[in-house]
Amino acid sequence: MVDNNLPLRLTKLAQRALLYEVSVNPKPGLVDPVSAGAHPDMDVFMFIDSATSLLDYFEKCAQAGITAAQTGTIGRQLFQVIRPLGVVAEQEMFAATGGVNTHKGAVFSLGVIVTATAVQMTVDSKYSTERVIAITKQMLKGLVSEDFERIQQKDPVSLTAGERQFLQYGKTGIRGEAEAGFPTVTELALPALRKSTGSTMQRLLDTLIHIAGNTDDSNLIKRAGTPTITAWMHDQADYYFSLGGSKIAAGREFLNDLDVTFTKRHLSLGGSADLLILTIYFGLLEGII
Repeated sequence: MVDNNLPLRLTKLAQRALLYEVSVNPKPGLVDPVSAGAHPDMDVFMFIDSATSLLDYFEKCAQAGITAAQTGTIGRQLFQVIRPLGVVAEQEMFAATGGVNTHKGAVFSLGVIVTATAVQMTVDSKYSTERVIAITKQMLKGLVSEDFERIQQKDPVSLTAGERQFLQYGKTGIRGEAEAGFPTVTELALPALRKSTGSTMQRLLDTLIHIAGNTDDSNLIKRAGTPTITAWMHDQADYYFSLGGSKIAAGREFLNDLDVTFTKRHLSLGGSADLLILTIYFGLLEGII
């Protein structure tokens, strides 16, 4: 039996994930209610405007997932259904922010996950993160090879940051992460969040640094102009946790200092923030937040 309230429920969870993420502070180089970090063209109100502009998109993604579950069209064809919806959602985001990219990564990643969740919760009687990820892999099979197949023939001016990093460094970025079923989220971030203690702010801060300390953040690479920056970030994360993380004064002080460093160097953990959004979304579904 189809749950007619499912699209709205998932849309609300997606919005909460976006708003939780921007509320967490201090995030190195990122926008939060206290600071714009390394993003002087943004503020927290712009992120709220952006998040609310995407509500119709997430509801359409959920509805597409329900339809796919009912018709048995759950594979790549489902991704092809929602991809044009994502293009429209980006336009609505830019309209809401005056042309500033606040949530482009989340439009792709969270849109896919909301769609896969709608499929899973329509087919199965009980929610399962593992099943959502399995459906996500079905939807995105072959994404990297398909998207990068003709990249050499593209006008260099039109290349996205992810496409440039693929050509320069061979990194598949968020496409590779997504096609693999977001292993950083399911194998690292979610387990860390499940085991975490303290306030919601402390738990989400520590989860973010777990992510940043174990990934090659594409936004960080773009800002620094070199992939070697990620090794430095991994060292910063290790030191942060050696101090005791967010629940210890020394850890909080270090994170504040790191935020200052990121802001001065115009660095940002935008890729890690996108993965934190997905982690929060799953955490809300699992009832651990």
